[in-house]
Amino acid sequence: MADATKSRRPLRSRNRAWAIGAAAVLARNGVSPNAISLASILFAAVAALALVAGRGAGDALHAVLMLVAAAGIQLRLLCNLLDGLVAVEGGRGSKSGEVFNDAPDRAADAILFVAAGYALPWPAWGSALGWSAALLAVLTACVRLLGGALGRPQDFAGPMAKQHRMAALTVACLAAIAEALLFDSRGRVLAVGLAVIVLGSALTIARRLVRLVRALDAA
Repeated sequence: MADATKSRRPLRSRNRAWAIGAAAVLARNGVSPNAISLASILFAAVAALALVAGRGAGDALHAVLMLVAAAGIQLRLLCNLLDGLVAVEGGRGSKSGEVFNDAPDRAADAILFVAAGYALPWPAWGSALGWSAALLAVLTACVRLLGGALGRPQDFAGPMAKQHRMAALTVACLAAIAEALLFDSRGRVLAVGLAVIVLGSALTIARRLVRLVRALDAA
């Protein structure tokens, strides 16, 4: 498990009592870290469905669906936290754990951002914005994993790492409720959120590549 520990994203929440306690409960009840990783896709899918369904919903239902989307996003992140805790601290890791730790993340990112793009009634190219966010999110992980494959520590630097992308999308979902109720418009807040994610992800890719090249040349 030493290699898995080296490739873990640094998270302060991993040391919180509630997270350690929740992981202990899951481990005692025989829940595997791989199952928790796969559950993150389920929560992402629920959030994605809520996003798309919210496009044509009335104000009250739209607000509920945006809350469901925000909750699904955060539950996806909770799965990402607990799977590592159960695997490492709970001693339930497996040889295939790294596959389950990373592959569901890429699927969850794509599901959420593509759905957010299709949920946009404005602008007309909203779906392209969603696909762009999904592609760039996957590429940020590819650069991180490339560094690991070249023998360097995996680089989790932002400004738009996974937790930052999910925070931005969560805030956009909650702000979309106020947008619809107060300004009688929809899509603009979510579109701005996706645009921030796209620009931030592009900057993250560039930053990680520069750091990787410098580290390799200095070795």
